[in-house]
Amino acid sequence: QVQLVESGGGLVQAGGSLRLSCATSGRTFSMYTMGWFRQAPGKEREFVAGISTGGGRTRYADSVKGRFTISRDNGKNTVYLQMNSLTPEDTAVYYCAADFRGSLIGTARASYVYWGPGTQVTVSS
Repeated sequence: QVQLVESGGGLVQAGGSLRLSCATSGRTFSMYTMGWFRQAPGKEREFVAGISTGGGRTRYADSVKGRFTISRDNGKNTVYLQMNSLTPEDTAVYYCAADFRGSLIGTARASYVYWGPGTQVTVSS
């Protein structure tokens, strides 16, 4: 069983930045493709960004390209999401997720097996 715990969420003004972290348990973190998703009130959970096991490949939703950066530190069992130029539309609960079943960076919820409880990000205008 893998446990994921997000941190770093909070309240920020539009145009500001936040850095989310997701710490994972277990000794096989480097074998997991990692992803970030978000869910705004009344909306479906959507893919934000993903990163391959070694960190060499990344994938982003069009809505965050150029503003968000996903990275990972396999030595610390942690994945990060640097969020810049935040807008109120980025307000959501952000979840990290892990998948060990393949090397592709999936964008669907079903592509990931393990999920964290989420961290709230609120961007004020």
